[in-house]
Amino acid sequence: MSLKIRLSRAGAKKRPFYRIVIADSRSPRDGRYIEKIGTFDPLLPKDSAERIKFDVDRAKHWLSHGALPTDRVLRFFDAEGLMKREPRNNPEKAKPGQKRLDREEEKAKAAAAKAEAEEEAKKAAAEAAAEAAAAPAEEAPAEEAPAEEAPAEEAPAEEAPAEEAPAEEAPADGEAEKAE
Repeated sequence: MSLKIRLSRAGAKKRPFYRIVIADSRSPRDGRYIEKIGTFDPLLPKDSAERIKFDVDRAKHWLSHGALPTDRVLRFFDAEGLMKREPRNNPEKAKPGQKRLDREEEKAKAAAAKAEAEEEAKKAAAEAAAEAAAAPAEEAPAEEAPAEEAPAEEAPAEEAPAEEAPAEEAPADGEAEKAE
């Protein structure tokens, strides 16, 4: 029979309270135990004296009989100076999971595509500006020619009343839609 010093859960739903017990390693967590040596209340502040209470003499007795503490109980014993717990190092714990890596990769691709599209738009705008800067120099004489043809441009101004006629037809189309 191998003995364990472990926590046995008690308390209500979402209000945990643990007993520090000596139990057979094969018995269930909250099942039969040999002896209760203390309590642990995780809801109390960490600096509270009532948070962890256990009988040090009984703990030493059971440790001398070969009982092995679980990691959490070993932390309590280490704080009391009964046993020494070596700190563990898990470098994998800080690494993000595969789903997060995939999401970050998708975001990076989307950002790169967006940056590339913006850069192409800037290039196109720069080219258009360069063409516009070069075109007025070449088209300057061409602009003078329409300035001389100003009387010809007055003719379309006379056609303006003709443009108003379709505007009058627009309500007729609206009436047709209402009739339908």
